[in-house]
Amino acid sequence: MKTIKYMIPLLLFFVMTGKGVNAQAPDAYEPWRAAWLRKAEQAKPTLISRICKPTAKAEVVKDSASYQGWKVVKTDSPDRLYRVSLKETKSMIADFGEHITGTFSCVFDTLGNISDAPVRLRLTFAEMPAELGEPFDPYSGGLSRAWLQDEIVTIPYLPYTLTLPRRVSFRYLKIELLASSSYFDLCIADMQTTAVSCVSTPEIEPAAETDSLIRKINDIGLATLKECMQTVYEDGPKRDQRLWIGDLYLESLANAYSFRNDSLTKRCLYLLAGLAREDGTLNSNIAEMPTPRAQNSVTLDYCLLYNCALLEYLKNTGDRETAADLWPVALNQVRLARHYLDDSGLYDTSVQPQLWLVFDWKDNFDRHASIQGLMTFAFSETCRLARLLGKEADVKELPALIKKMKKASRDFFYDPKQGVFVSGNNRQISYLSQAWMTLSETLPLRECAQALSKTIRNPEACYPGSPYGYHYVIEALIKCGLHAEAKQMLTGYWGGMVEKGADTFWEVYDPNDDRRSPYNSHLVNSYCHAWSCTPVYFINKYPEIFQR
Repeated sequence: MKTIKYMIPLLLFFVMTGKGVNAQAPDAYEPWRAAWLRKAEQAKPTLISRICKPTAKAEVVKDSASYQGWKVVKTDSPDRLYRVSLKETKSMIADFGEHITGTFSCVFDTLGNISDAPVRLRLTFAEMPAELGEPFDPYSGGLSRAWLQDEIVTIPYLPYTLTLPRRVSFRYLKIELLASSSYFDLCIADMQTTAVSCVSTPEIEPAAETDSLIRKINDIGLATLKECMQTVYEDGPKRDQRLWIGDLYLESLANAYSFRNDSLTKRCLYLLAGLAREDGTLNSNIAEMPTPRAQNSVTLDYCLLYNCALLEYLKNTGDRETAADLWPVALNQVRLARHYLDDSGLYDTSVQPQLWLVFDWKDNFDRHASIQGLMTFAFSETCRLARLLGKEADVKELPALIKKMKKASRDFFYDPKQGVFVSGNNRQISYLSQAWMTLSETLPLRECAQALSKTIRNPEACYPGSPYGYHYVIEALIKCGLHAEAKQMLTGYWGGMVEKGADTFWEVYDPNDDRRSPYNSHLVNSYCHAWSCTPVYFINKYPEIFQR
């Protein structure tokens, strides 16, 4: 499996400000950058902490009927984790009963004689049973081995309280004794995790009469979102732990219909703006520690989704000051994207340098139709944002361009004989091509509904490989009135994760391949991932579809 390349070529283009072309400016955002970063810091939330203890002693068992071939079985009460000889047991597994993100500490003590030598231990924190049952090494993944949550620690003397400096994200913990003196025995005296999130209780929840599976999906979606809402919207608290624009957009949608922590959304929008490139384009993601800094990468679809996130923020909060502050950023993302259109209004795959397009974790998915549809959608959303801010003059050419892009899409991507949109040299039929052409209103919604219906019924169609991709398909189904199909897709896809034991929803899920990974190792997949939380948004925004 090919590994995603993270080194993205720099885009060379003239940056246009709201007052015209200024190719000589060393920094497109120099007048505002410091203020944006200051406002981001002012909006930084205070983390809420709670103490979590194990709920059971457990063991991991190989089971072909379970997800990824492993299951965790509770074997005893949590009291049996403590004051038990580690020399006799060699290892112990603690089940904390829920997914937790936070700092871990453990008290080790002697049994009998005093300690006369250090003790060496391995601690393995796991989101999924497979992480307990399968060895991490030799590691074949395409991402850093350091993301895997195992720690070898040396205890210098006993009793001793070990507090790990690294924040962990897990449900299960395995503690293994690797080396100790023959003159004394040791045990665990206590352990706990200080769980952290910037939210606690949602302000919106489904009606009591909502179907039990829908309620379960909503609860797990809330747990996923809560774990990812730290001092930024993280994409995954176990792996990456960064703010990505695509995750920001979907998390903010779900947050608006649950926790309503608008300050976190505001902080993330300002951080991305304050750490944008000097040429005006947004970097795809930001690492927050030790101080916020941007990774050197640009993803065109994410750049444009920033505009959509800013529009949704304004609609949800009425905060015109923030939206007006960040309007220059939105305007520059449109101008970046226009660089990729040919004279007919079609996304030109020959323009160099080409930027990374995310859309989905799917190896054989052709993105050409989807980027055309997303660009059209984002341009339309930017026009809506301009109208709300009284900035129509800045985008006066966009309506005509959008019309041209839709015609190009109909001419180039739509196959009237099949009644679907196709993409690429092989004329691929995919769920996401139909979804983005629907969201962009390239055809009347009745025809879009027909294209979506035909594609979903086609067993040869390229289906999404991640919750991120499925979000936009469901959004499109709702837009064109296919409400029953939207509900069925949500309960079938996210309900599949529920049936396979999810405590939080996963970064990657293919119902036909439990071990699927874009990183060549399912062990490094993120099993609490921000972009999978959006059932919360659908269930609570559209109660007439999902709660009845």
